[in-house]
Amino acid sequence: MFTGFTDDTIQFFLDLKFHNSTDYFHANHDRYIETVQSPFYEFISDLAPDMLKIDPRMEVRPHKALSHIHRDTRFSRDKSPYRDHLWLLFRREAEPRDKSLMYWFEFGPERLSWGMGFWGENREALDLFRKRMRANPDGTMALIDDLDLEARGMMLDGTAFKRMEVPAEIPERLKRWYLVKDMYISKINPDYRMAFSDRILKEVRKDFVSLAPLYRLLRGFCDEAADE
Repeated sequence: MFTGFTDDTIQFFLDLKFHNSTDYFHANHDRYIETVQSPFYEFISDLAPDMLKIDPRMEVRPHKALSHIHRDTRFSRDKSPYRDHLWLLFRREAEPRDKSLMYWFEFGPERLSWGMGFWGENREALDLFRKRMRANPDGTMALIDDLDLEARGMMLDGTAFKRMEVPAEIPERLKRWYLVKDMYISKINPDYRMAFSDRILKEVRKDFVSLAPLYRLLRGFCDEAADE
């Protein structure tokens, strides 16, 4: 059961950043398992039942959901072999990460974020979302209003098309959603201290569940685009 990350979790990340080498990591592998991997696995396992209610096909196995500590440095100027933070992704099992619709949570020294959205651009699914906005702008706006993002301390994020024309039937408050090029909903400046108790689990669970209606709508567009 997850009870919070600890100062030891942060200290491991800081030490690894300073001693970023294979020899150091191998010598401290047991410490990594105890202070970093285990609490992340507990966090994932405690969220798993809720994620499966949102989508029964969600990948919730901890070793699949958690990012690797080892970096892929093949195409990076930074050849440091290990990360100083980790993230988890809840997405459809066996679905490629690129373009996938996912929930995420990220944590490390001075780093805490979570939300839901696309990994990169997914033009096909978002074009279907735009089609839905044109066909039913009031219904789409009602769904977005029900999310109550501002009250939950969340926001629409991502980049927007600069030259895309917005049809006249799209209301002003929906225009930003219509213009999204890549889209995700993120928590705004969460209290970092939450990460050191089970309060973070409760807060993330509440936000993830609240985003389920939007996830299911977008998931339908992903499936429709894949079938075309």
